[in-house]
Amino acid sequence: MDVRTQMRSAAGYYAQREAIAMGDRRLTFAAAWARGVRLANGLLALGLTAQDRVAVLEDNRLESADIFLGAAIANLVRVPLYPRNARDSHLHMMGHTNCRALVIDEKYLPEVEGLQAELPELEHIIVRDAGYEAWLAKQSDVDPDPPIADDDNYIIRHTGGTTGKSKGVAYSHRAWLAAGRDWFFLYPPVAPGDACLHIGPISHAAGYLFVPIWLQGGRNVMMDRFDPAAVLDIFERERIAYLFVAPTMLNAINRVPGIEQRRFPHLKCMLVAAAPIADDTALKAYEIFGNAMYQGYGQTEVVPIAMMAAAQWFARDVPGSTPLRACGLPLPFAQLQIWDEDNKPVPAGTPGEIVAKTDGQMTRFWNDPEATATRMVDGWVKTGDVGYLDANGYLYMIDRVGDMIVSGGFNIYPAELENALSDHPDVVEVAVFGIPHERWGETPCAVCTVKAGAAVSEAELIELCAERLGSYKRPGKVVLRREPLPKTPVGKIKRKELREPFWAGHTRRVAGS
Repeated sequence: MDVRTQMRSAAGYYAQREAIAMGDRRLTFAAAWARGVRLANGLLALGLTAQDRVAVLEDNRLESADIFLGAAIANLVRVPLYPRNARDSHLHMMGHTNCRALVIDEKYLPEVEGLQAELPELEHIIVRDAGYEAWLAKQSDVDPDPPIADDDNYIIRHTGGTTGKSKGVAYSHRAWLAAGRDWFFLYPPVAPGDACLHIGPISHAAGYLFVPIWLQGGRNVMMDRFDPAAVLDIFERERIAYLFVAPTMLNAINRVPGIEQRRFPHLKCMLVAAAPIADDTALKAYEIFGNAMYQGYGQTEVVPIAMMAAAQWFARDVPGSTPLRACGLPLPFAQLQIWDEDNKPVPAGTPGEIVAKTDGQMTRFWNDPEATATRMVDGWVKTGDVGYLDANGYLYMIDRVGDMIVSGGFNIYPAELENALSDHPDVVEVAVFGIPHERWGETPCAVCTVKAGAAVSEAELIELCAERLGSYKRPGKVVLRREPLPKTPVGKIKRKELREPFWAGHTRRVAGS
């Protein structure tokens, strides 16, 4: 099966039901599908052909459905860009995937000014401005109906890169449908008309919920920026049944004044994922939202791997388990193991690297066979997370094999920051690692050896990172020192030795919010 065909069928089944909502604006399935067809024809009229890549830089909005549908209808490969990233990241993501077109919200045009001169394959930029609706209306309304194979590429999502460059994670149509099936396998069934609220960017994890909700006749409700008080109002007004939240978002929602007195009878599933969650945040949310609470574990390369409903998450007196500290139970369509350094499975209770195999995993890293071979072993995806399975099947994450930092649900790789900081003339050497942060769970800390007599400040280096990489990747702390950083006999910086004092008193080396 391919995504286009399944979504087209659903558009017919539920033609007059509401499919997309944002504020007072609404689209039925028939209207949304018609817009998708027009955008598909508009892209094809530019000369794009099957499996060409189309980048998208947008906030959550009603028009987001146009490209979700239009790319699939035309058998084009959507490449979501991340609004919080800096210009260099956009350049890399579009460049290494050879994007021929970019669909962009007008507000982000200044961020891509001049990119076409640097990306010769980027031939077309479609701007969602005052003229967008008129342009869309001029396109053909005849479904182009190109042939689509199950193993054709559907989307390329980007993750962080240990060398400082993000990697493109390619999903086939078959894999994307399987991932959607597995996301919803344990949830209460979606009934036609049920609403799913997208408060996180659909370019990220929230986007996994869009297609499954559409296929079951539900409503995708868009929110262009996160406002915890407004979220609760939308819960009530739109009768929200499903949503994805990162722990930082949930923590903010928990703190809305008067939330304890409010009721949300339509809520079926609030999925918490993308980063570890603090015990207090989870328990407070359970008091408020009860059995609607679900926790999931996975990553861009292989998702979902583990899941648990409230009954398992908040279970008491489970001999041999601490459910509140777990991140899920293995899903029935996922294979999950813990491996040692020789890629061999270890017994229950023994820490090692979490590896998984699912129908919904990536096919490969785009144009990066070396990285693919490193992360995929005999069909298994190595997550880079350290954890263990207990005797009852609960999965625990306790550290990371690599150096990735998860701050507020966003992945940050130390190499990205180290590369930026090393460009400063006063910085001799630098090591970046994650440290606990009360609000974001973790935040990057940079320890920099600077030249004698250097006048560089912590604030200056933090701002350098924000300008180069985007505000959400800037370090929360910079330590300036004169002495060289500690190194191994072969000259590698001992990042873990620098990191350890900041985690004193913590039972695991990942923090939640």
